[in-house]
Amino acid sequence: MNHNIAERRASLTTPRAAAVAGIIFSVLLIFSLLLIRISIPEGILAADDWLSRSSRTVTLALNIVPFAGIAFLWFIGVVRDHLGVHEDRFFATVFLGSGLLFLAMLFASAATAGGMISMYGAHARLVVESGIYTYSSAVTYQIMNIYAMRMAGVFMISTSTLSLRTGIVPRWMAYLGIVLALFLLLSITIFAWASLVFPLWVLLISVHILIVKIRRTEQGTSVST
Repeated sequence: MNHNIAERRASLTTPRAAAVAGIIFSVLLIFSLLLIRISIPEGILAADDWLSRSSRTVTLALNIVPFAGIAFLWFIGVVRDHLGVHEDRFFATVFLGSGLLFLAMLFASAATAGGMISMYGAHARLVVESGIYTYSSAVTYQIMNIYAMRMAGVFMISTSTLSLRTGIVPRWMAYLGIVLALFLLLSITIFAWASLVFPLWVLLISVHILIVKIRRTEQGTSVST
């Protein structure tokens, strides 16, 4: 009985589970960010004419965010479990804290934008003339680009540092994560597409872990036969 429970737990905490969760998060967040950037070319602080033109597209993008967040939360948990006893307490705390803060701010910015769009659908003129649109747009932009993406950069640095210490990914990939994190920390307000760096990096790490897991499974199968 205990042996079966242990096997089930091991199957849930394998690197493949982490990789699949990371890939799902990356694909969903990239798709959501692309929809938003295409619908609002000048950014969230642009004129409110996009609301009448692309509000449904942006709403779809915002509705994807919770599912991306769920996948990211699973990704954090399984990666921590995969590190196991090799996990450094200091960097693990920064890793977990920055990841959860990023997720909370991602949800907060999506909820603020979604609430503003819902109000616009019911009272379009009031939202624009009262300043609700300007305030909501500014808050959404600040939370997402000033705070959330910088927490994503901290998450990348801590994860890359843990990777250098434990060797769960190649060293070049860990160093690349540090470089991209510094780029994200310093240029998120300069380049509109800089926010795509984080999900693309998670996608790279996840695909690598998945490939390694598949190779190990194939090697184990060949040895047993």
